Amino acid sequence: MKRKIWLDLMLTFMKIGLFTFGGGYAMIALIEDNCINKKHWITEDEMVTITAIAESTPGPIAINCATYVGYSQANLAGALFATFGIVFPSFVIIYIISMFLDNFLEIKIIANAFQGIKIAVALLILDAAISMVKKMKHKPLPMAIMLASFGGMLLINIFSWNFSSVSLLIIAAAVSFCVCLFQDKRKAVQK
Repeated sequence: MKRKIWLDLMLTFMKIGLFTFGGGYAMIALIEDNCINKKHWITEDEMVTITAIAESTPGPIAINCATYVGYSQANLAGALFATFGIVFPSFVIIYIISMFLDNFLEIKIIANAFQGIKIAVALLILDAAISMVKKMKHKPLPMAIMLASFGGMLLINIFSWNFSSVSLLIIAAAVSFCVCLFQDKRKAVQK
């Protein structure tokens, strides 16, 4: 029974890793579809939590999501199989490309294909963002932090300011933490 879930985790995440270009954010939509809708391994609320935690911890978001889902299904072995599954296809593809094609991106048809892939990746990331916003609890604080972060990142990109998105994440976490502390103290005083 355990071997079946290990194999299922590995093959599911291999499929996600093999057919998704553009990194972790582009993979979120496929992870959601497979892990929530098809396999029922996690709930939508868990996916929102996983995504937030995976963004906050070191490492690629898709690998962190795969590790969490694997662990939730089959403990450490499940985490290892899911992580291996999502990493292996990319490793093999990059290894093969590096072995045989020195100037891979200089081939005109490949360069054109990657231009089209960039558009598809942008749409996958936008789809994941819209999906997450829809699932988010529409409370004033999270909405304000989300809008301020979006506006901040937009300004940083437009004006090419040298400001890390990690710093923006830390600022958002600090604001949220301070507001929660203030609310807890206020509730304690009211009692």
